Amino acid sequence: MIRLALAGTAAGLAAVHAGPAATWLPGVRRLLPGLAGVGRPGHVALTFDDGPDPASTPHFLDELRRLGCRATFFVLGEMLERHPEVGRRVVAEGHELGVHGWRHDNALGMRPGRAAKEIGAACDLVHAVTGVRPAWYRPPYGVLSAETLVAARARGLRPVLWTAWGRDWTATATPASVLAALAPGLRGGATLLLHDSDHTSAPGSWRAALGALPALVGRCRSLGLRAGPLREHGVARAGRRAQDPEVRRWARHGRAPR
Repeated sequence: MIRLALAGTAAGLAAVHAGPAATWLPGVRRLLPGLAGVGRPGHVALTFDDGPDPASTPHFLDELRRLGCRATFFVLGEMLERHPEVGRRVVAEGHELGVHGWRHDNALGMRPGRAAKEIGAACDLVHAVTGVRPAWYRPPYGVLSAETLVAARARGLRPVLWTAWGRDWTATATPASVLAALAPGLRGGATLLLHDSDHTSAPGSWRAALGALPALVGRCRSLGLRAGPLREHGVARAGRRAQDPEVRRWARHGRAPR
């Protein structure tokens, strides 16, 4: 009986730890618009993961400057530690840095305490390198755990995932395929996920996202939408707009709240 009770307790703790990981599923994210990154109807949040990378991030910065557009870059601590000058340039040019963890590891496979420690270290590094405290946290693979949620909150970080991604991490990705992947979710209030580095992706795959940027920003503008960083996106606080009928309609049918 004791053994069964212990097994039940362990199973319960595992369920609590892993429960938030369900938000990786698109259907679950639609039920949590604040976590998914649903924002103002006239705005699209442009976000990039896995940098900063001196081989690729500067190209994105150059193109964003040419387009007159700013974005949010979710950085890995190990990359920022190696390339702080690129991180400083990101902030100096008016973009913002968010925390993507230290390494690109799934939180569910980490020993207890490691994820929290690494989120804290990455948060401190962003502040030390740029003088700005980050406001956002996006877990690798979009997989949250109870530990990462608590750790993010303790550091004043707001977890945010995405409403649409460009599938730009594969060896076969092209600018056209990135635009096609984003197209169904390209609407007011969307948070778009792209990658400014191939650190955890197929070598050279970042070129597909870079090549798609001009057409992506142009398409947003043709729809009357402004592309920019999360700080300008007006992401809903949990519980504040969750009961709004427009939010519920978006969750059911994929329409952004007005």
